Amino acid sequence: MRDDTGPTLSVGEFVEYCQTQAGLLSGHVETMAEEADELLDEIDTMVADIRSKLEGHPNTQGTTGPSSTTEPGGEDVDISEAEELATTLEQKQAIVEAKQARMQAFQKLAANYTELAADLQSTVDDPQEAVHRIVEFEVDADAPVYFDERETLAEAAAAASEDDETAVDTALEDETVADAADIASSDDASGTDRDE
Repeated sequence: MRDDTGPTLSVGEFVEYCQTQAGLLSGHVETMAEEADELLDEIDTMVADIRSKLEGHPNTQGTTGPSSTTEPGGEDVDISEAEELATTLEQKQAIVEAKQARMQAFQKLAANYTELAADLQSTVDDPQEAVHRIVEFEVDADAPVYFDERETLAEAAAAASEDDETAVDTALEDETVADAADIASSDDASGTDRDE
């Protein structure tokens, strides 16, 4: 049986929960933005490096000769190295694009949490309704995947539901065992009477 004697959370506490979730998401966005900026700086450096090599050795552009040539008074030009740099550059650009897309998703969810908090604060008086609204929102938004180290209310509600189902199943199993024991006892008693 569930213990209902504990303290009941208020709507205000659920509003604060939504605001906290939004703040955590915004923090992740800031971290990802810093990482993206670092990658962009690396990309700028690589582009400048590639450009300087190509400008310093114009005769190597578009050639299909050996993998490296030597210009009079200049350094060896390694075309395979330039191609490798270009490949690395493309990979870094793909990572930046993925981070930017992820940042947009986090920003959108943070904004929706903030909007939900304001809505709960102004329109909801019943804590149970607040819980229902938040759980429904988090399930629809697939919010748990955004929080690796923090359990969402939707996850907590799902876990509680599973616990309730397990408790019911256990109770049914216990009752079935008890009924079987009663039947067995009755059969034994009837057999004794027949023997007599």
